[in-house]
Amino acid sequence: MKEKNIDTPMLAPVKEACEVLKSGGVILYPTDTVWGLGCDATNREAVEKIFAIKKRPESKSLIILVKDLDMLARYIREIPEIAISLVEISDTPLTIIYPGAVSLAPNVISSDGTVAVRIPDHPFVSALLSRFNHPLVSTSANIAQAQPPARFAEIDPAIISSADWVANSRFEEGATGKPSSIIKLGLRGEVEIIRK
Repeated sequence: MKEKNIDTPMLAPVKEACEVLKSGGVILYPTDTVWGLGCDATNREAVEKIFAIKKRPESKSLIILVKDLDMLARYIREIPEIAISLVEISDTPLTIIYPGAVSLAPNVISSDGTVAVRIPDHPFVSALLSRFNHPLVSTSANIAQAQPPARFAEIDPAIISSADWVANSRFEEGATGKPSSIIKLGLRGEVEIIRK
């Protein structure tokens, strides 16, 4: 998506968020599912900030967002064929755990070398990913073990104040308000349902 195709009301916020991401900051933003805390998924120090804000152990993996299959291919050694079909036919948010993660911050990659990735269908996030052109961490905007916030009004004030940039709540339109389904794939076509 070229910048000129970004809706005018989104253009300035997307630019602002990208500058924060490039500087290693943390953003609070709406996704296709719930509100998330995000950062550059290739920046180890930025990812460490996310874990600290959430009070979450680094052994717990994070989801990342990419804009399309082309971007996905830059961070996964080999995309299982079934993944392309799953992405194309899914009509609800779907996170896929892929083997062989590469070129990402080590603290977003699980100990078994996998990473959880979603291609979001949401105007604000799609515009953000197109401009930033890096994968984004997307973890629910809550302290570990607390309920993920479906709407901005549900976010803990401590989480809001910990972010370096906060999206306007008007951009949450179009989100499902529920966490995505999660499927784990193997290179030989193995499929494991992690969360329905």
